Amino acid sequence: MAARKRSTARTAVLPARTVPPDLLRLAPSLRSLAAGVALVVLAGLAYLGARDTSVFALRTLDIRGGTPALRAQVRAALAGEAGRSLMRIDGGTLDRALAPIAGLRGYDYDRRFPHTLRLVVRPEHAVLVLRRGADAYLVAGSGKVLRPLPHPRLSALPRLWVTRNVPVSVGAPLPSSVVSAATVLGALRGAPLPGGVSLVRADKELTLVLGGGLELRLGDTGDLRLKLAIARRILRATGAAAGGSGYLDVSVPERSVLNTNPQVAG
Repeated sequence: MAARKRSTARTAVLPARTVPPDLLRLAPSLRSLAAGVALVVLAGLAYLGARDTSVFALRTLDIRGGTPALRAQVRAALAGEAGRSLMRIDGGTLDRALAPIAGLRGYDYDRRFPHTLRLVVRPEHAVLVLRRGADAYLVAGSGKVLRPLPHPRLSALPRLWVTRNVPVSVGAPLPSSVVSAATVLGALRGAPLPGGVSLVRADKELTLVLGGGLELRLGDTGDLRLKLAIARRILRATGAAAGGSGYLDVSVPERSVLNTNPQVAG
């Protein structure tokens, strides 16, 4: 009978890994975990309660900036929020309430618990008189129609004429050409061109007619600040703004052209 060969292989037994005592001390206990969960739940319930109770009810509107008339409009628009929890008043709430105010360009707000809402408002600034037949409107640098202008002759702002079929009303959108013109004039606030601007034409190209009659041809509103800076430098260096007819074309800034000969101005 053949003898069986007994296997001599042995299974190695590895020692169990132990967790260092320092780490065991740092691990949170079940009790601390339960306490943390309870705190989160309580904080959530407190937040929900604050949203639906009078604990943080709005009682005081602190409105700053702008004109007294604008602040009064903002206050009237937010009157319906009185008594509502500050926790329920956010940017979306304020945007919806303040959107109809044409003279408001923007605002910052701060909920000052327990009962005060502070707003710092930024007003729109009229830069253009839009003429449509006998009607006149003030337009802000954002392109927003601010209000009708009953006596346009009393305003020194630049004019832009549109045809009678262009709808114009406070709060309504304007054609992109008018918005572009307003954008340019808004960029000139605080840094006017020599001679000022008396008329704006917004057809295929955007053209400013300066006080002395010189045309400043801008093309589109691309590279606007560069175009205006180049135009300002050329006008100051040459005195062309006071020289009557002709044109300064900065539609391609690197190839600006000044022509003060009225016979060939085209």
